[in-house]
Amino acid sequence: MHTDLEHALVYFGCLVVAVILHEISHGVVALWFGDRTAKDAGRLTLNPVPHIDPVGSVVLPAMGALLGVPVIAWAKPVPVNPSRLHHPRRDMVFVSLAGPFTNFMLMAVAAYAAHVVYDPVTMPGRTVYDLPLGVQILYFFALVNLFLGIFNLLPIPPLDGSSLIERVLPHAWLPHWYRVRPYGMVLLFFLVLSTGVLTKLITPFENRLFDYVFR
Repeated sequence: MHTDLEHALVYFGCLVVAVILHEISHGVVALWFGDRTAKDAGRLTLNPVPHIDPVGSVVLPAMGALLGVPVIAWAKPVPVNPSRLHHPRRDMVFVSLAGPFTNFMLMAVAAYAAHVVYDPVTMPGRTVYDLPLGVQILYFFALVNLFLGIFNLLPIPPLDGSSLIERVLPHAWLPHWYRVRPYGMVLLFFLVLSTGVLTKLITPFENRLFDYVFR
C-alpha cells in the first residue's frame, strides 16, 4: 500500500542513516590520524542511539519528509580533538571532508544498485512512488546522500566545506574567521528557508541522478 506516510518513512529512514554514517566517517578518519576522542566516546558505532540529535536527526528530517521539502539535518557531531592529530591543521581537512566523501560514495553505490535493479518493462510507473519499495529505498538513499554531500561542501561554518577556508587562510586572518564562524548557522537557515539557493544548486545534480537510475 502506497501512502504519504510510507513515502515519508522511507525518506526519513534514508536521511537518518546517511547522516549517521557521515558523522561516523569523521571519527574514523580522525582515528587514522591519531585522535581517539570519538572512539573513546563510543561514537564509532552503527548503533544510532549515541548519534541522534533530537532536533537535527528527528524533528527537522521528519518535517522535511512529511512536507516534501529539503531541510537541514544533522546528527550529534562526532568529537574530534585537533591537538591529538599528527598535523592538526592539515589533518582536519581530511577529517572534515571524510563526511561528504562518504556521502558521495554511498550515493554512487545506491544509484548503481537502483539502476541495476530497476526494469522499466516489469516495473512500470508514473512516479518513483509507484515502484517497488526496494527500488524506492535505493533511489532515495542515493538522493539524500547526494544532497548531504553537496550541502556539507558549502564553505559556511559549521559545514565541512569551511575547513578548506581555514586551511588556506593565513594564520593572521584566523582570529577574524573564528569570530565570524559562530554566525554560520544563521546564514544556513537563511539560505535554506528564504532564498531557494540550495534547491537551484542541487536540482541539476538530482536530475542527472534520476536520469542515470531510470533512463
